[in-house]
Amino acid sequence: MLPGRGRDGRASRYARILGTRTAWTPVGDGEFFCPGCGGDRNYQRLTGRRRFTLLGVPVVPRGETGPVVECAACAGRFGTEVLDHPTTTRFSGMLRDAVHTVALAVLAAGGAGSRTALHTAAVAVRAAGFEDCTEEQLHALVEALEADTGRFYEEPCVPGLAIELHEALDPLAPHLAAAGRASILLTGARIALADGPYTAAERDVLATVGAALTICAEDVTRLLTEARTPS
Repeated sequence: MLPGRGRDGRASRYARILGTRTAWTPVGDGEFFCPGCGGDRNYQRLTGRRRFTLLGVPVVPRGETGPVVECAACAGRFGTEVLDHPTTTRFSGMLRDAVHTVALAVLAAGGAGSRTALHTAAVAVRAAGFEDCTEEQLHALVEALEADTGRFYEEPCVPGLAIELHEALDPLAPHLAAAGRASILLTGARIALADGPYTAAERDVLATVGAALTICAEDVTRLLTEARTPS
């Protein structure tokens, strides 16, 4: 059989004659976490119009396509759902704020009067990214929280405090692996245990933390027990 005379040859010849082409138009830009590069990159949001081509010349509209997100670094194109993933910078800020909020919530449940609990909380918050955090600052923030909510030590997790925990933890939880979610809960548990066994109010706060992190009640109980066991 002569070259180009078979079925594959005919298909190849038709592909050169007839085809489709997409013209992309930028409709926005920003910064995102590129799954191709594995880091924070600039992007363009694109929409496309497809046309049939005859001998490489666009002739007949075939409708719209996209939108897609194109990485400015690797030129990879992805569905717009990639924009739901926080950038590395944003993720670090979310994690830092989450640990800070959990520390304050646990201290407000009864540990703000303990120098050991305040020290443990300050160490955790500094490690999370608030490098200048001090025990005195945390104590002042807890006092301000008490004055704002009108609550006192040893009370259960009041609605306002529970809302703050959910606001800090709900957006973060989907982007954390199970180990990361457990780590935040254990940080709160260690702060609570710094001045002695859990109080009822501390357990209530930690249960709220676990729920916001989508950790089931059984795993919350297990992790709180593990935190009491010396490593």
